Amino acid sequence: MKAVWYDKQGPAREVLNYGDMPTPEAGPGEVRIKLEASGVNPSDTYRRAGTADPMEYPCVIVNSDGAGIVDQIGSGAKRFKVGDRVWLYNGQRNGRAFGTAAEYIALDETLVTPLPDNVSFAEGATLGVPGMTAWVCLFHAGPIDGQTVLVTGGAGAVGQYAIQPAKWGGARVITTVSSSQKAQIANAAGADLVIDYKQEDVVECVRNFSPKGVDRIVEVDFGGNIATTEKILARFAIVAVYATKGNLKPQVTVRALTSKNATIYCMQLPLTPIPLQRKAQAGMAEWLVGGRRIHMIAAQFPLKETVEAHLAVEAGTKLGTVSVDCAR
Repeated sequence: MKAVWYDKQGPAREVLNYGDMPTPEAGPGEVRIKLEASGVNPSDTYRRAGTADPMEYPCVIVNSDGAGIVDQIGSGAKRFKVGDRVWLYNGQRNGRAFGTAAEYIALDETLVTPLPDNVSFAEGATLGVPGMTAWVCLFHAGPIDGQTVLVTGGAGAVGQYAIQPAKWGGARVITTVSSSQKAQIANAAGADLVIDYKQEDVVECVRNFSPKGVDRIVEVDFGGNIATTEKILARFAIVAVYATKGNLKPQVTVRALTSKNATIYCMQLPLTPIPLQRKAQAGMAEWLVGGRRIHMIAAQFPLKETVEAHLAVEAGTKLGTVSVDCAR
């Protein structure tokens, strides 16, 4: 099969290789998927570049998320049949060297979820890290019906997925953005209040909308936003942190958090407890079939141009998820 891999970490143009590799066979409890699309997340670029984790294997096929068609069933696997449309996550994580930038992948069937007919393969490849991260941040502590949720970075890959299930889950949703273009995306996703943090006072806007503060925050930049966060927490609020950008060593005011009985919940999807990962898969599947959904594809590249896909993610200007077309 054709695939894209690296055998040393470094810049995409220097370490990524495109060529032939052995086609995998489905092992016990596994299904093999003929991949149609591979999602490229920032975490995939960090692992390839070596800025997050050291090399775990002599050879790594890049990217963790994907979508395609089941074409082989391993012994003992019972959840799918040949021909099923599916999406998957953690292709290249947690003990696995070979990811989704390839024509085929074989992996445990528990990492695979049915893909509705009305969702394209490219869209399906955005549901893993972005979609499940959003779901865990929103629902890990239980239902959010009637709560006020703040999604920072509402036009991002995770942010727009957080807005939509939050509304579906019965929450009032506030989001922050940095431009009028991003505001349009957040509005289309269904946010009740969109704040341009470069033009408006976030604390004032939040307090006018929800005088008691916010019950939950889906946080893309914990370090950069902590000063604002401490001023807008409701009692028993939860700040769910999946990233931080400029400030990697933020200072918190403990009294501001204890006076609200607030919880700071930090997560990375691959390290999330397995039962919660399964709930996230099931939750995303239920949300998908509940009506019209928006899936943001920032750009699409052929498999042989995976280098360009990684560079597009590293540029930091994308709106949505970059996808690789594994069939061309």
